[in-house]
Amino acid sequence: MNQFPNIPDPSQKRVAIRVAPEAERALRGGHPWLFASAIRRLSHEGQPGDLAVIFDRKGRFLAVGLYDPHSPIRVRILQHDRPAPINEEWFAGRLVAAQQRRASLPPSTTGYRLVHGENDSLPGLVLDRYENSFVLKLYTPAWVRHLKPLLAAFIAEIGGERIILRLSRQVQTETGALFGLHDGALLYGSSPQGSLRFVENGLQFETDPIHGQKTGFFLDQRENRARVERLASGASVLNVFSYTGGFSLYAARGGATHVTSLDISLPALDVAKRHFEINDHIPAVAAARHEMLRGDAFALLERLAKQGRAYDLVVLDPPAFARRQDEVAGALIAYGRLARLGLRVLRKGGTLVAASCSSRVSANEFFRVVYEAAAAEKRPLQEIERTGHPIDHPVTFKEGAYLKCLFAKG
Repeated sequence: MNQFPNIPDPSQKRVAIRVAPEAERALRGGHPWLFASAIRRLSHEGQPGDLAVIFDRKGRFLAVGLYDPHSPIRVRILQHDRPAPINEEWFAGRLVAAQQRRASLPPSTTGYRLVHGENDSLPGLVLDRYENSFVLKLYTPAWVRHLKPLLAAFIAEIGGERIILRLSRQVQTETGALFGLHDGALLYGSSPQGSLRFVENGLQFETDPIHGQKTGFFLDQRENRARVERLASGASVLNVFSYTGGFSLYAARGGATHVTSLDISLPALDVAKRHFEINDHIPAVAAARHEMLRGDAFALLERLAKQGRAYDLVVLDPPAFARRQDEVAGALIAYGRLARLGLRVLRKGGTLVAASCSSRVSANEFFRVVYEAAAAEKRPLQEIERTGHPIDHPVTFKEGAYLKCLFAKG
């Protein structure tokens, strides 16, 4: 194993915490977070990565987790109900369990999420697989002091060619100052030579694990892309916020005659073009006309409507419009506006696919604004189905749900 020189040894320090009654109930129910506002007594102010041992009012053990003194989520829970040593063996058990949950994924898919943070009992961490390469993303600096036993457990139980580290913006700032860790660091194995290639439902994709968004690819939309493929035969398709063209490529394989990928990022559109090229051995992909439009989605949708352009299937898959609670109202307005613009370029009787990845926006709120937009456009929707999370993005607590998607005729 490559030993990254600045990864510290695991923290052996403990912070003892007693919590408010409402937090006791939440933790007994398996909730993975303890907020700072719920702490009633603290033995001392710990450092990021110290283990926090949480007790109820009578001094009984409730949970143990990773302490982060700089986050409103003060403790991310690792173990509920009974004490356990947080070591390589413990991490190995979590990794094996996560792998077993994904055992039903077909061999034709070699790109998927192996660890989905809190929902796989490893809060504040995701681990994505691209063939035999893995990308580990940290959302709290508390994980840095536990990387050594985690990596040892990974190598023993999972293996693979390499592990690449990605850091959220907050973690980049804090870990850079503390440990010299940087986004894109190689934690294990050999450096990749260019992009990583993987297979999703038999289609070839490439991803840049260092410069791409998230860990390089939006793996959570795999099943919705497959649904679009089943609806695309003989259709003209518009993929808005297309990124690297996942929905576009599936639509082409499904028999779409004309596919338009619309995104503001030229590098993303270049990768979308590449994805069509590496799959052109598939007759339907080679036969589909692939058009690319670069620019702001809202402005381009308005322009397409004015030009009289119309499509049989429109996919609206924007980035998160609300990352904080105070952004929800604006996000709902944006989702409504986007749905109205999408319907203006959708042929009568065509299929609208509208998705949201904003966890702050509930599924009920999102679907409501889409239906309200349709009513305002006098385009009543005939619902086909609503979808949520795929098997490799499980949801085990309310706040963990973020993905929702509507398929409807309009």
